[in-house]
Amino acid sequence: MLIAGEASGDLLASELVGALRERVIARSINDTADVQPLRTALAPEFFGAGGPRMAAAGVELAFDLTQHSVIGLSDVLKNISKFRRLFKQLLKLAIERQPDVIIGVDYGGFNLRFGKAIKAYVRKHRSEFVPWNPKIVQFVSPQVWASRPGRAYTLAENYDLLLSIFPFEKNWYARRVPKLRVEFVGHPMVGRFTSAECGVRSAESNGPTIVLLPGSRNDEVRRHLPVVTGAFELIRKELPTATGKMVLPDESLAQTVKSSGLPAGLELQIGGLTDALAGADLAITKSGTITMECAMFGVPAVVFYKTSWPTYFIGKQIVSVKYLAMPNLLASEEIFPEFIQHKATAENIARAGLELLRDESRRRAVKATLAQIIASLGGAGAAGRAADAILSLKP
Repeated sequence: MLIAGEASGDLLASELVGALRERVIARSINDTADVQPLRTALAPEFFGAGGPRMAAAGVELAFDLTQHSVIGLSDVLKNISKFRRLFKQLLKLAIERQPDVIIGVDYGGFNLRFGKAIKAYVRKHRSEFVPWNPKIVQFVSPQVWASRPGRAYTLAENYDLLLSIFPFEKNWYARRVPKLRVEFVGHPMVGRFTSAECGVRSAESNGPTIVLLPGSRNDEVRRHLPVVTGAFELIRKELPTATGKMVLPDESLAQTVKSSGLPAGLELQIGGLTDALAGADLAITKSGTITMECAMFGVPAVVFYKTSWPTYFIGKQIVSVKYLAMPNLLASEEIFPEFIQHKATAENIARAGLELLRDESRRRAVKATLAQIIASLGGAGAAGRAADAILSLKP
């Protein structure tokens, strides 16, 4: 059983499913040395909740959980009854079908509660006549090192395996909850792109190319659109030859942006983020996983984020790290300038963007640091290493 609640987790889960299927089938074939084995390879069954990529990979979905993705505590509270209903539906499904392994893929707030609920049920009902005791796995650590570190103890009490994608996490957990098995499998983004895609930008353009990444949800785009378009217009006043691409994941968001109007020199693009980053001199991006994609392509970026004021004030109380962008955290310095909430203005972002575009020595230093960060994330094949770790769990 797999549970993924966001687009990035949906992709990661689909890759993991492929790796698990391949390995389970290979092991079942190798169980016998007979020239003509008495049975064919036994393919594993996958079910749960996720998105279209998991469905395409052969996961039987109870529903598309990615359609219910929200950001921030205030949005969670607005939808609390819906999430309780979905949670209970999945818990009932797990109890009915009794999978051997339950894998939460990212989506920590939901998945940590789910793993705890499964273990509570098992502890209460397990007996000689009810032997079900699934292995509980979390793929991608919740950012417990950034906020609410007490969640590490919840993981240690209820999880059999945590699959980490950042190298510092294993030692972080070992110092606090040494009984929790943590395996660093590498970052799944490594290997998704060819070296040519991540290569140096062509110098054919007359001016710099700027990629604008306001988000993937309606609420994000609504808050961020005036900021990114305003910053782009200010940059164009200083660098009239600059051109831009705003990349959005789907047509509905594109229609929202079109209705607001676009400044001169800015092109709207649906999908194709890989091509956009491969040809970019600068990214103006919201914080999140997307900052690691900028790092993967060696693109200097200005990072920003605006959320509801209740969510921001709560976050200020519980977030303990100095930076929000993961490349900055991994480098222990602000290689990507960050502007959060009231500091996320068009003027601040444009100024930082112009500094990155005009200072060639700084750009080279940023790119060199990004290359070191990516080199620390392990080689290609994170999904395969994750599958091997899951299959190593003893029944």
